[in-house]
Amino acid sequence: MLNRRHLRIKVLQSLYAFFQSNDNDFGRVQKEMSQSIERIYDLYIYLLLTFSELKFIGEERNEANKKKMRPSEEEMNPNLKFVQNKIIEILEKNEDLRIASEKRKVNWVGDVHREMFRKMYLQMRENEVYFSHMNNGIEGFEEDKAFAIALFKSDIANSPILYNFFEESSIHWMDDIDLACSMVVKTIKAFEEDGVNEIMPLYKDQEDETTFVNELLKKTITFDKENEALIDKYTKNWELDRIAKMDVILMKMAITELQIFSNIPTKVTLNEYIEISKFYSTPKSNGFINGVLDNVISTLEKEGKITKIGRGLKE
Repeated sequence: MLNRRHLRIKVLQSLYAFFQSNDNDFGRVQKEMSQSIERIYDLYIYLLLTFSELKFIGEERNEANKKKMRPSEEEMNPNLKFVQNKIIEILEKNEDLRIASEKRKVNWVGDVHREMFRKMYLQMRENEVYFSHMNNGIEGFEEDKAFAIALFKSDIANSPILYNFFEESSIHWMDDIDLACSMVVKTIKAFEEDGVNEIMPLYKDQEDETTFVNELLKKTITFDKENEALIDKYTKNWELDRIAKMDVILMKMAITELQIFSNIPTKVTLNEYIEISKFYSTPKSNGFINGVLDNVISTLEKEGKITKIGRGLKE
């Protein structure tokens, strides 16, 4: 499930592309941002579907071994602990996952994908996580859950084969894969043996969150010149073209958010953009941005341009 930081990052990426291009079509950039956000959920669905693909390869291998001219005892009576994993069974029977897969056309159908999962399965069988689970003699739902989570972390989320597929499919997914993986782990952890076992939605409140990203994107572009002038006022020793472009965009977003979202505390906005800068800008950006925004906030508060409604929102 997306939180506000993820949404701010998506706006940041869209604004960076917008300001770098000569295309001033706001409708296009807004549409591309929405598609980028939706693709995070596609990635989440893809990852959830990997379990049943690996199970299919396991079943296929078991059947092929039984048909050998002289199968061994182990081949005739294989260890079925993996293919009978209850977490994988829940995912296979999950109606919401099926509907989302069909609606979004997200699936692993095709010979190329099947071959990819054969390679992943062979690598998985060599892993200590798989060997330990298959031979520890422990049965039950909690054991199956613990194994599914460990398997996902060791052989799915960190699979070079899968990583290459996602990288080639969408450049945006490289920024999103950690979030999608954390959603998968949270989903499995929440499963219960006799529970409803729902998959996660993309948004906590879709209407509220889509309004947030669209307004932040639109108003940051609309107030671009005003925000730029304000930043320039407190960076007198710097020319704007010498400041990292990502820093400038982050500060423009923060200044916009401070003024148009009365329900977001000033401190939250400030901290969020400082944290984002640590990952998306230069090593010294967070201190620089903090200093500039502190001065900007003082000015805007004196001018009455920052209005917060509700207990504790002025801090």
